[in-house]
Amino acid sequence: MVAVPTRHQFTVDDLKQFVATGVLSEDDRIELIEGELFDMSPINEPHADTVDTLNESLLPLVRPEGRLRVQNPVRLSDLSIVQPDVAIVRRQGYRQHHPIPDDVLLLIEVSDSTLSFDLRTKVPLYARAGVPEVWIVDVNARIIHRFRQPEGSAYLLTDQLRSGDTISIDALPHVTLAVADIFE
Repeated sequence: MVAVPTRHQFTVDDLKQFVATGVLSEDDRIELIEGELFDMSPINEPHADTVDTLNESLLPLVRPEGRLRVQNPVRLSDLSIVQPDVAIVRRQGYRQHHPIPDDVLLLIEVSDSTLSFDLRTKVPLYARAGVPEVWIVDVNARIIHRFRQPEGSAYLLTDQLRSGDTISIDALPHVTLAVADIFE
């Protein structure tokens, strides 16, 4: 008989218990994706600068309808809680719970070393959760991969935007950014 290693699937509640008991700390950079724990990549300078630029550019534009959150949790399901680089969510308080997919207007992942993971793992995860719009900001290629209208594990509308293009948010059409400004 061949022994098969036991695989453990965790829930968001398990993750909370790990923090409460000290197995993990609140400062650990961990995401729970479909029951599996993933270490998040370290944040290097180009990544941090791009997140700062997005924050500075979007923050004054998303009010009063939206609220901008930077590297804070979004609970996608009982088995998935992620920390996108930028989330624009409905304007309300989140003291009692993290935003859920119905609260999300846009999720943005900034990718420099994680592009493949973001495109192959996170985008389908976000589609399955019903997140209406996702941007993957490819720092190295200076391209924004935009995904809209989730259906199953995919998005019906996808496009790539480059310098010279402008990008807007479907849920907040008055919010428009020049792609080149994001990569300054």
